[in-house]
Amino acid sequence: MPFDKELLDQLRRVLTAAEMVLPRPVSSLDWAHCAAANWRQHALSGYFEPLPAEDTIRLDELLGIDRQKQTVEENTRQFLQGYPANNILLWGSRGTGKSSLIRALLNAYVGQGLRIIQLDKDDLPSLPDIFIQIRALPYRFIIFCDDLSFEVGEKSYKILKSALDGSVYATPKNVLIYVTSNRRHLIPEHETDNLGAKMVNNEIHHGEAVEEKISLSDRFGLWVAFHVFSQKQYLLVVQQCIDILCREHQLQVAFTCDVEQAAIAWSYEKSKCCGRTAMQFARLWVGKELLARNTG
Repeated sequence: MPFDKELLDQLRRVLTAAEMVLPRPVSSLDWAHCAAANWRQHALSGYFEPLPAEDTIRLDELLGIDRQKQTVEENTRQFLQGYPANNILLWGSRGTGKSSLIRALLNAYVGQGLRIIQLDKDDLPSLPDIFIQIRALPYRFIIFCDDLSFEVGEKSYKILKSALDGSVYATPKNVLIYVTSNRRHLIPEHETDNLGAKMVNNEIHHGEAVEEKISLSDRFGLWVAFHVFSQKQYLLVVQQCIDILCREHQLQVAFTCDVEQAAIAWSYEKSKCCGRTAMQFARLWVGKELLARNTG
């Protein structure tokens, strides 16, 4: 019996449409040879997408945040040893080294079984699926949400609250959650939030709006604050960054008053004294010196 050509064309169109909806075939990720991965959520399921090992930043290259480094590194070492450890909220001004610290931790402790899964805010509802896939693996995982914040009306933060609290979606013993944010409470705070506050026996009792916002950040065992540098701290970090780059390129550059004034002017243009600004200036200055000496 001959096939109906019109029916075959219809079947082809149906299969083509189905392929666009269904997730593409993905082989199981070999964590023995992969230190970090993104979670990619498809229409029907999700999968781990390995991240290339291109970032070589080291802990000793992060300058001006020694206290923050010590706190986060000690907590991570406890976690790797199977000791009690906390989920961490790293909050503060942009460019102060929050995300770089997490990447440097991975480079330092990947040999001890540390692995990182980067998760976007929109994929937080996938946390239970991720937990199922990694809970029995012989590695220690940090679920990393970078630059996380929630706007009014968003509900995905409730999944995060549940995971942190362990009430419904209990976090496996081999998983911690590290989050970076510019907001201390992850959710925007408004002056009107305090309208529901009241005094009881000379103590302030926050309104429901404030309590709801604090309840999310309060579930992180550690809050690690990152602040902009003073000008003195900034110039010290600029000098250290220049020294690091000069050693890499076998160059000698004196940290003169001219360099100092140029670094200060650069921070004014960037409107911020922080580690990122310091390193950007150091790259500019050392790069210009190398170019001038090699083409002069």
